[in-house]
Amino acid sequence: MASGVSGYAAISTRVRAMYSDLLTPQEITRLSDSPDFASLVSALKNTPYGKHISGLKDTDLTPRRVILQVRQRLADSYSSVVQQAPEQTRPLIKQMYRYFEVGNLKAVLRSIQTVSSWNSDVAAWDRVREVLFPFGSFASIPAQAMVDSGNIASAVDLLKGTPYEATMSFAMKRFSTEQNLFPLEVALDLAYWRGLWGEIKNLTGRDREMGAKLVGSLLDLNNLMWVIRYKIYHKLSEEELINYTLPFGYRVKDEDVRAIAAGSDIAAVVSRIYPGIADVNALLERPQSGLPKLEHQLKQQVMKQCVSAFIGYPFHIGLPLAYLILSDFEVQDLVVLIEAKSSKLKDEDFRPLLLKTSMIQ
Repeated sequence: MASGVSGYAAISTRVRAMYSDLLTPQEITRLSDSPDFASLVSALKNTPYGKHISGLKDTDLTPRRVILQVRQRLADSYSSVVQQAPEQTRPLIKQMYRYFEVGNLKAVLRSIQTVSSWNSDVAAWDRVREVLFPFGSFASIPAQAMVDSGNIASAVDLLKGTPYEATMSFAMKRFSTEQNLFPLEVALDLAYWRGLWGEIKNLTGRDREMGAKLVGSLLDLNNLMWVIRYKIYHKLSEEELINYTLPFGYRVKDEDVRAIAAGSDIAAVVSRIYPGIADVNALLERPQSGLPKLEHQLKQQVMKQCVSAFIGYPFHIGLPLAYLILSDFEVQDLVVLIEAKSSKLKDEDFRPLLLKTSMIQ
């Protein structure tokens, strides 16, 4: 089984080349200066995303279609990394990639619950497929059949034999009582991150160290924002908060989550874990606007970890992981720009949301 220098020589070279094709903060700024949606699409054609967009006909140049094609580049990156990664690391990369399938599964379930409010002249599947991540041959859920089934119970039955069968079957017991998607979505999230953390634990040496650092930072981001939002918005009990979060992480530990759940000062906990984040109290005073800003800063912390992975010894899984995470954040920036320009938002309403241009270098 290939490992060390011999296992990573080819993929490290390949990933560094792919990394060099990521957009710079200056390029994101130039794209954000586009006066309108059409100009933005034209500018994107002159970037590495051009080959994915250039094939669209003028009639297909809708925000949803362009976003789908932008995401296709990220899907291609995952496929490339999975194929080239050392064998022992592929389960981790595949589980990371499954994050987008979990998102697709949530979108499918939400569409089934809301289909009655849609225009009956448009088939439900035609609406749904435009918002799904292009998962391609890696897909394990029968998305169209689930949508066509017309109800949640029938859709979940179609997940038999997939990685989601056990999780969804168990969560359906509560859904059947409450008729609320919340327990299903929470169960999917928790199962996904448990699986991802488990794949990290299966690694050894430098691979395990870098996997815990990079993927663990993403896990921390999600876990911390979950417990804060559950506490502030949903007013969940201490027991529920603990049940709906994860007891492990890279910097955010079980005791941190339990402290917030038990009523400790949230700002004090966040500041202790992330001393570089300023004005946490101010962000929490107005959570509607403050929590997205806090999440934005936490993402920047993850980005710094990823950039640092490209410095020093290169023969480990950290480089492919860092590249994929940074690619995802780049796509998130582009989605913000596409939606902002198509909706004619003012600069001050979308520029602060851009990760790459606001990250401290």
